[in-house]
Amino acid sequence: MAQMVSDMLYLAQTDNAAVEGRATKIDIAAEVQALFDYYEGWAEERGVSLRLQGSCEIAGDRLMLQRALSNLLSNAIRHTPDGGTVTVKLDKTQDDSVHIAVQNPGQGIPPEHLARVFDRFYRVDPSRQRRGEGAGLGLAIVKSIVEAHGGAIDVASIDDMTTFEIALPRPPSGQSPCSPDTAVAAPTPGGRDSDARGGASAARSSESVPGPG
Repeated sequence: MAQMVSDMLYLAQTDNAAVEGRATKIDIAAEVQALFDYYEGWAEERGVSLRLQGSCEIAGDRLMLQRALSNLLSNAIRHTPDGGTVTVKLDKTQDDSVHIAVQNPGQGIPPEHLARVFDRFYRVDPSRQRRGEGAGLGLAIVKSIVEAHGGAIDVASIDDMTTFEIALPRPPSGQSPCSPDTAVAAPTPGGRDSDARGGASAARSSESVPGPG
């Protein structure tokens, strides 16, 4: 209950956020790598590898974007089967808008649920709420943060591969767009069984926020 109240308050704040006054230059690749370091032990336990492709600097609220990326990454790890790889791709379109994709293999999201996964309190499997696995606000928080930065988020789930993709406006003049030519992998030996899509872990909730340096 306390987590749900905290998330609801956070949503109210992001819905009314004025990012412009707090925007700083953010190295997205560095933020993703910090999250890889934070989640590495949990990923190892589940037999999940983490991979980063590309690099990027954008202007935004660092803590807000860190939370959005954390929610997507923890969600992806949770739903990746033993031996699978979660991939974060940083890229840009021809108009230099920034694209951040978080992709994982495993049980997909049924087509009838795709349009509603960002709704508040919506969950693909409602029965999981009774097991104390989150309040169904993690993806709503991600969407609110992305929209506060003038961006959009979409999801696709095809052939047992699910991709959440964030599109953010072109960074101000003088800042570097994304570069897709680098790749970093976090080795993760060993593993455990994965949960079905739609739940949350008490240790690594998609609605929790780590504090990497």
